[in-house]
Amino acid sequence: MSTPESPSTGPSDAPADAPTSASGSPKGRLVRSLAAYTAARLGLVVVLAALILYLPRVVGVDVPLIVGAVFAVLIAMPLSLFLFTGLRKRVNADIADVDEQRRQARADLESRLRGEAG
Repeated sequence: MSTPESPSTGPSDAPADAPTSASGSPKGRLVRSLAAYTAARLGLVVVLAALILYLPRVVGVDVPLIVGAVFAVLIAMPLSLFLFTGLRKRVNADIADVDEQRRQARADLESRLRGEAG
C-alpha cells in the first residue's frame, strides 16, 4: 500500500510568518543579539569591578565591594556605547525588523477582518 506523495511546495506556499533568511526569524535574531549585547555589557562590568577592587590592593588600599560595583556600573554605561557599537546597532536593526514584521502582520489581519482578499 503506497501513500500518495505530497505535491512539491514552492516559495509561495510558505506561511507569512516564516523566516525569510537562513539566520532565523526576526524575533530569534533579536533574542540572540540582545543576549550577546547584555552578556558583553555584564562582562564589562565584571572586568571593571575586578580592576577597581584588585588594582588598588597592589598599593595597599582596600576598596569596598559595593563601591567597586557602583563605580564599575557607572564607568561601563558610557564605555559600552563605544566598545559595543556593532552589537548595539545589530540590536537596533533587529528591533526594526521585528517591528516591521509586526506592522505587516497587523495590516494583514486588519485587511482580512475588513474582508479584503489578500
